[in-house]
Amino acid sequence: MKKYDVVIVGAGLSGVGAAYHLQSKCPNKTFTILEGRDAMGGTWDLFKYPGIRSDSDMYTLGFPFYPWKNPKAIADGSAILSYIKETASEFGIDKKIQYNQKVVDAEWSSEDKMWTLEVEGQPQIQCNFLFMCSGYYNYENGYMPSFPNKEAFKGRVIHPQKWDTTLDYTDKNVVIIGSGATAVTLVPEMSKKARKVTMLQRSPTYIMNMPSEDKVANFFKKILPAKMAHGLSRWKNILFGLTFYNASRKWPDTIRRFLKKQIKKSIGDKYKDADFDPKYNPWDQRLCLIPDNDLLDALRDGKVDIVTDTIEQFTPEGIQLHSGDTLNADLIVTATGLKMQLFGGMKIRKDGEIMDLSQQHAYRGVMLSNIPNFGIAVGYSNASWTLKCDLNCHFITRILNHMDDKNMRACVPRFDAEKMESEELLDLTSSYVQRAKNVLPKQGTKAPWKVHQNYLKDLATLKYGSVKGEYLEYS
Repeated sequence: MKKYDVVIVGAGLSGVGAAYHLQSKCPNKTFTILEGRDAMGGTWDLFKYPGIRSDSDMYTLGFPFYPWKNPKAIADGSAILSYIKETASEFGIDKKIQYNQKVVDAEWSSEDKMWTLEVEGQPQIQCNFLFMCSGYYNYENGYMPSFPNKEAFKGRVIHPQKWDTTLDYTDKNVVIIGSGATAVTLVPEMSKKARKVTMLQRSPTYIMNMPSEDKVANFFKKILPAKMAHGLSRWKNILFGLTFYNASRKWPDTIRRFLKKQIKKSIGDKYKDADFDPKYNPWDQRLCLIPDNDLLDALRDGKVDIVTDTIEQFTPEGIQLHSGDTLNADLIVTATGLKMQLFGGMKIRKDGEIMDLSQQHAYRGVMLSNIPNFGIAVGYSNASWTLKCDLNCHFITRILNHMDDKNMRACVPRFDAEKMESEELLDLTSSYVQRAKNVLPKQGTKAPWKVHQNYLKDLATLKYGSVKGEYLEYS
């Protein structure tokens, strides 16, 4: 049986980042990356739908240790995948990845201070520390609601997560169901070939235009060394994002008016309040970025329609709405979201007992209560995913080094329910979060169990704060 000091599960953005931190800050640790699929890249290798791109800028979504060179800050999926592969190759991380190694079960032995991993169709693997970088959703299937009379539709229905790259939608009438990041990406891209694209939304989403190229960042690249330019651009965008988020929470009506005003300015008399005025406040759900105004330009030019209504049933020709209207379609795309799934569906056991993750609490958003030597790479809901993942890597490597310094073999957070109450882990009202409430861990009402959606606070505690404390138990 192979044994490692650390096993990283997942070879996407966060897994490659974790490997970099581990080999640079804990050079004496043996480690490997187990990837369940046959390629690195995670999300950016999995999704193939038209127009797949980042929904945040690459200076914050990318790695702090390897500059983003592409002039586009809102980048295409293929460019992001190339960047991940280039980074892995540059630092020799690609040689640490084992493919087609899907971890289905992990059991901690308190006696041996080791994890034993069951890998589908492969021999067991053991490690002292397990670092989960496998994302937060089900890779096999997206979320598909039950649509009445769906089987009556004569055309094709496809979910973006299962996209068929041979699909030809040229001169077709396309209906895209959804209003989130995937839908607002698909709509303008598919309108370039389709006869007409209709975005059918149950309720609107806040959208905000952002240039795909960051002029300030590109200027920095021209006059400064690459790493310095990347660092400055990263901090500029971190601070802007934090400022805008805090302003949205403090003055929601002002931000709402600002966003709607920008849309009205773009599309003129095509503007309808029902299509662009969500029932919730900005950042109650994640805000959608549109690069270079692509969605609104397509709407203004008549290539795209937005319909705010609900589905009565599918018909042979398309969709009948509750309002009585019908949408004719040759192709229906269900951009209805992800199925949240922790750790790729892997079972976690401790001394033979299956751990109920929904009853555990997130310690600084990095570890889970009562589960020893177990780290998680989870990002922000209000900023780039990788920002928080990177800080989590700092904290994990510091814990590993602290254990070595003190000749310790295990570290486990202990939540004290007598000192504070529990809360839901994520404060988003998004449907995919609400559907997953029964599987997500909790957070506490006070530090260090309160999960901040704030890079500056996390930077202070995860990169520079203590790795000791009353709630961390070393042995």
